Amino acid sequence: MHQEIVFTGFGGQGIILAGYICGKAASIYENLYATLTQSYGPESRGGASSAQLIISDKPIYYPHISKIDVLVALSPEGYQQYKNKINGDSKPVIIVEKDFVSLDTADKNSAFVYPIPATKLAEELGKRMVANIVVLGFFTAVTKIISRKSMQQAIKESVPAGSEELNFKAFEKGFFYA
Repeated sequence: MHQEIVFTGFGGQGIILAGYICGKAASIYENLYATLTQSYGPESRGGASSAQLIISDKPIYYPHISKIDVLVALSPEGYQQYKNKINGDSKPVIIVEKDFVSLDTADKNSAFVYPIPATKLAEELGKRMVANIVVLGFFTAVTKIISRKSMQQAIKESVPAGSEELNFKAFEKGFFYA
C-alpha cells in the first residue's frame, strides 16, 4: 500500500492540521509509515496552503509526492495547482469543496470524484472553522485508507483542549455525509 495524498486550500481552512491528523492516524494508530510536507503562502489567511502526505506500509525514502492518488481540494486555486500531478496510472480520488471548486470535464471522467459542501456542513454545527474536520470524516469514509477509530483518536489528540466534542461532531457529520 502506497498512497500519495494532497490536501490543498486557502490558509485559514486548517489544511495543514488536516494533513497532520491524517499522518498521525496512519503512523501512530495504523502502524504505517507516513511523511508530511507542507506549503503555505506568506499570508496567515487567504493564501495558498497545502499538506502533502505519503502513507505506505513500507519505509518512505523520498518525502515528496510524484503522482497524487488522492487530491482533497478546498479551493479552486489548489485544485488547479495540483490537478496535473494526479496519478494517471490508476483512477485517483478527488474530493472537492462542492461550493468552491469546479472540476474540469476530463478529471470528472478519469477519477472518482466526491464533492462535499464541507463549509456549509461546518456552519450547521455553528463553527465554519471545523470544515477541515468535516472533510477528514468524509475522506475517511470514502478512501478507507485509515480507519474511523484511528482518525478519531488522532483528532482527539490534535485539536485544542475543549474543542474535542465539536470536532468529533464535525468528523461524524462528514463521515455520514459520505
